[in-house]
Order: sequence, then structure tokens, then C-alpha cells
Amino acid sequence: MPTTAFLAKHLRENLWFYLVLIAGGVLMVAPFVWMVSTALKPAADQFTRDLIPRQITFENFGKAWELMEFQHLVWNSFRIAALSTIGQVVTCSMGAFVFAIVRFKGRDLLFLVLLATLMVPYQMTVIPQFIIFKTFGLYGTDVPLYLPSFLGGAFGVFLLRQYFRTIPLELLEAARLDGASLFRIYWSIYLPLAKPALAALAIFAFMSSWNDLFSALIYLPSDLEKTTLPVGLALFQRLYRAQWALMMAAVIISIAPIIVAFFFAQKQFIQGFAATGIK
Repeated sequence: MPTTAFLAKHLRENLWFYLVLIAGGVLMVAPFVWMVSTALKPAADQFTRDLIPRQITFENFGKAWELMEFQHLVWNSFRIAALSTIGQVVTCSMGAFVFAIVRFKGRDLLFLVLLATLMVPYQMTVIPQFIIFKTFGLYGTDVPLYLPSFLGGAFGVFLLRQYFRTIPLELLEAARLDGASLFRIYWSIYLPLAKPALAALAIFAFMSSWNDLFSALIYLPSDLEKTTLPVGLALFQRLYRAQWALMMAAVIISIAPIIVAFFFAQKQFIQGFAATGIK
């Protein structure tokens, strides 16, 4: 069957499916388009309904950056998010390697217990965690925001374990015959092959830390030079709630690093999730 005829038949059979996908895509993109449109409008035109601004201006971005000292907020959030991402990738990959490769008594039961912690709300652990950090004199610092990431996480361990199980065991057996240790197998074989899954976990960890408002409100002071971007945005919204163009510009500044990170790692991100669903 010619390619054109095959495509025409395929479109006829799946027309409603594609229409639903297009409608869903439009609904998801529309708020972001409106946000960008409002951020590019002058203050006098911020309440107009024009999707394409009559006059495009970038003054809102510069003004928002200066008003809230975003250079400090962005740097604090980036540093904390980077440390949290490193902690999650390192510790979760180690735990996932053990659960996927190393055989020991009670492994499956211990893994189920680990997965059960996903059902425990974060709010239930806030008070005990706060007491621990305050006892060690870490209250008022940014350490409580990234230190728990170096203790692993159930979601990251589960994601990487599923990917590690898709790697052929022949590679493990060949490395053991050559006398390689478990750490050498983990470092030289499994980590390089798990780059897509590691990229997916890194994006999730970075986004979670970057958008974390709750922990920053608990542990960090309200000083704009020491707090994070979500706290600064909350304060910005309170001070400039009627200036929508300015607020939308501030929001775009806050999400720009996430968009850039996903743009460069989207291939590995998609591959990681596609591969973890094989087994």
C-alpha cells in the first residue's frame, strides 16, 4: 500500500484520538501562552484581552529582577537544588543497584517496606525532622533543605531499580569473572548504561527542590539574600498582586532554569521513563 494511502487510512481510523490529543495540548499550553503574553505587555495594557501584545516590552523582566533581588534568590535555589539532585542521584543509584543486583535474605520484603514509605505524607515527618535539625543547630541554615536528599528516596530507588533490571545480567557475570568488585561494576558498567534514567531522576529531583516552598518557610529566614526563589515569589505576589505583567515576568524568571534543563535533557528523560516500564 502506498505511503500516502496508508497515512490517510491511519488518520481516518485515529481522527478522534488525535483531536483529543490536540485539544488537551491546547488546554495545557494556553495558560503558559497567556502568562508570556501578559509579561510582554506594558503596565497600561496588562488587563487587555489581546493574546498578541500591541506593544512588546521586556521592561517587566528587568524591573522584577531589580525589585526582589532575584540574583540572590536564583543562586540560593540553584545551589540547594543542585546539591539535592547530586544527593538523590548518588544515593538512589547505590540503593537501586543493591536491590536490583545483590541477592540477600529479605531483599524483596525490605524493598516493599521502602515503597510503603511513599504513602507516608511529608507533613507527618516535618515535626520530628525539625526537632532533629534544631538539636544539631542547623535551624536557620539551608542544610535541612538538601541534607535529606543524601539519605536516598523511595521513588528514586524504584525508578533506577527498574532500569537496572533491564541491563543484561551477562555484563554482570562477565565483570565478576574478570574479578571486578561490586562497586566497580556499579561505577563502570551500570551507571554509564543508566544515563537516561539518571537524567530523569535528576530532573525530578531538581524540580522538587527548586519548587519547594514549604521547607524553605520552615528553616530559612525571610531575608531575601538567604531564602529561596519560591519564598521570594510568594512575597512578590503579596507586594505586587495588582501588577499582573510584573508578576508574570517574575514567574517566567523562576521557571526558566527548569525549562532550560528539560530542553537539554528531554531525550534522556523520555528514554529513561520508556525503559523503566519494560519490566
